[in-house]
Amino acid sequence: MGILRIAQAQINVTVGDLGGNAAKIARFIDEARQKNVDIVIFPELAISGYPPEDLLLKKQFVEHCRHSLEELIPKTTGITAVVGLPDQQDGNVYNAAALMHDGELIDIYHKMELPNYGVFDEKRYFTRGTRPVVFAMEEFRFMLTICEDIWINGGVVESHARNMGANACLCISASPFYAGKLDIRQNKIAAGFATRTDTLLFYNNLVGGQDELVFDGSSMVVAPDGKLLARGKRFAEELFITDITESDIPKTTYPSSTAPDDPAPILAPLSGRKQTQTPHVINDPMDRIEEIYWALILGTHDYVTKNGFSKVVIGFSGGIDSSLTAVIAAHAIGTENVTGITMPSQYTSDETFSDAELLAENLGVEILTVPIKEIYAAYAGELGPHLGKGDLGVTGENLQARIRGNILMAFSNYKGTLVLTTGNKSETAVGYCTLYGDMAGGFAVIKDVPKTVVYEVCEFINDQSGREVIPQTVITRPPSAELKPDQKDSDSLPPYDVLDPILHAYVEEDMGPEEIAELGFDLDLVFEVARMVDLNEYKRRQAPPGIKITPKAFDRDRRLPITNRYLFGLLEKNRKK
Repeated sequence: MGILRIAQAQINVTVGDLGGNAAKIARFIDEARQKNVDIVIFPELAISGYPPEDLLLKKQFVEHCRHSLEELIPKTTGITAVVGLPDQQDGNVYNAAALMHDGELIDIYHKMELPNYGVFDEKRYFTRGTRPVVFAMEEFRFMLTICEDIWINGGVVESHARNMGANACLCISASPFYAGKLDIRQNKIAAGFATRTDTLLFYNNLVGGQDELVFDGSSMVVAPDGKLLARGKRFAEELFITDITESDIPKTTYPSSTAPDDPAPILAPLSGRKQTQTPHVINDPMDRIEEIYWALILGTHDYVTKNGFSKVVIGFSGGIDSSLTAVIAAHAIGTENVTGITMPSQYTSDETFSDAELLAENLGVEILTVPIKEIYAAYAGELGPHLGKGDLGVTGENLQARIRGNILMAFSNYKGTLVLTTGNKSETAVGYCTLYGDMAGGFAVIKDVPKTVVYEVCEFINDQSGREVIPQTVITRPPSAELKPDQKDSDSLPPYDVLDPILHAYVEEDMGPEEIAELGFDLDLVFEVARMVDLNEYKRRQAPPGIKITPKAFDRDRRLPITNRYLFGLLEKNRKK
């Protein structure tokens, strides 16, 4: 045999934009055909976008997805294509992959393994498939798989691959990003499936942002021995092409021609012979902080633009969180589309005010100043007779934050811009934020980024830029909300290098307080941190969505009741010891 050319169309689609998604799929099919591709595969649910959630409960939505597929079928003249979509048959909805060849629909595969953990809720929507789909081309016997199908060690899909004599698998996927997941996806999942089934695996992953989720692409080709042969770009669309020959596959026990009882159709390659084999490409995987940075950029860009906005507004405090949010926004949608508003009070230091202005100058973004001292005095004066005389305390601190939130939302309403909030995961976890104040806005860019990681990403930005994009004083200054004289975060919270490991253990690892204390932390401190986390569930329920970058993000992955006395029972038990 000659060279077989496989293209993985790593595309960025939008949930519900059936016409736009189908048009993009058609363009990539055409590009693949022009590049003499034999088979082009698209991501999981490429027609509908992933995840479509309760749109799948609308019968008309699934029917419209099928109409989009019907319009794509004739566009596959001269090529073979595999496209993901929701498919309805006999009253059931399936997560499906349509196999098309030379203008005809050959078969539709239904996903067999339905994930129902973390961000996944597929058993709510889909029925499990039961029938494998295999087709032959040249010496290859390709089996279709969809994402979770290859994640189950020893599952039914592995058995089908062996029983059907497959020597290559085409896996279409929508595997969301979190920091470090590529290593798991590549070295544990893809390599494990390839070696256990003795198949050449083409794993094509979705790219782009969808609400809180980011899909990082990183499509790959893995040899039957688990070795990585090729890997696509991260966080970017591309038509990722890999040429293969008979030497890339193990010999199948099936004959090259179809036996009478063999369900696999034989599809002829239609692109013609290739004279030379294109070298395999392995793109850089990125380190942990770099991948987090690019995930935040892609997630911000897609949330803003896919929801019809072109500009954003951010409260510039001169602190590290707002500085990082501003840099991400400027990179994601362009400096000309970012406006910063600094809102100094009587407690704002000259240093933080000047750092906010310097950041704006470094980024080249517009900055406006709206002082809140007199506004606060007016609020306090009107409230005084009702709240009592003297210092308003925490009420006064939160009032300042809410005034700032009102100003940002007023600007958003008048200008039609999206407010980006600036709270990080550490603050959100323990409720060190003000409801309807600094939590007010449309999108929380760094909501899932722990404070210690915020510092790491800021250092990365300056290192990569070769200059202080974020002023060094912003990074080195002790963090403060500046809502009262000489306020520091450490007045209310443990140091972040202590707080973040406790939060990681409690939130992401689901460890109990006594287990966490055994790691070397004071038990009373652990109980206090856990208490703050549980008490502030009601705040997090009212917070804007934000980009998931950890294995367990609030809202998407971690769903606890607001009314919840479990921890208090543990606390009372501990006190009685």
